[in-house]
Amino acid sequence: MKKITVLLADDHTIVREGFRTMLELENDLQILGEASDGRQAVALVKKLRPTVLLMDIAMPLLNGLEATRQVLLAVPTTKVLILSAHSDDAYVTNATEAGAVGFLLKQTSVHEVCRAIREVSQGKTFFSAAVSKRRDRLHPTTPDRTGKLNKKATQLTSREMEVLQLIAEGKANKETASELGIGIKTVEKHRQHLMEKLDIHDTAGLTRYAIGAGIIESSVQVTIV
Repeated sequence: MKKITVLLADDHTIVREGFRTMLELENDLQILGEASDGRQAVALVKKLRPTVLLMDIAMPLLNGLEATRQVLLAVPTTKVLILSAHSDDAYVTNATEAGAVGFLLKQTSVHEVCRAIREVSQGKTFFSAAVSKRRDRLHPTTPDRTGKLNKKATQLTSREMEVLQLIAEGKANKETASELGIGIKTVEKHRQHLMEKLDIHDTAGLTRYAIGAGIIESSVQVTIV
């Protein structure tokens, strides 16, 4: 029997270890590896080409939403299954718009996670019951700085999304440049483009937007500069 290969991506080691232990008990599932941030997840998918990527949304360096987009551009055969502690409309909508084929809550039972992995590996979609009930009334748009929905985020490039996340996490231009391996002037240009595209003209506004869009969690400690 050909096994369903799975890559785990979550920034909490205990979560990854827990899922690995539970999923490895299933005869038809094989864990290929683990990623602790979004960039590592993208790199490992390119290298290992798993059937399913089980991924959290809120992760350092590159959030799960942008990681999903980059994964599917690089390896479109991989199915992305989001596992999150949050079921807010913004999180679910943005995850599906990014290309995820399923959305599970972290309180989901192991049985349901295994079922979800099997179903998405067969080309189906899978959403937790609580998410499914709300999903029908969601619109294919993303939240703006006020929490209302619009389509502005679809105008952002992958690099702008990365810069936006680091800004929202409180990183200064120098830190952002170092993190992304680009020049400070390039970071400043991306910041300017973000403000123009989103019609937001301060860092606090960009941070609120990132939280509302599910790019970072509201519980993340950020510094408004």
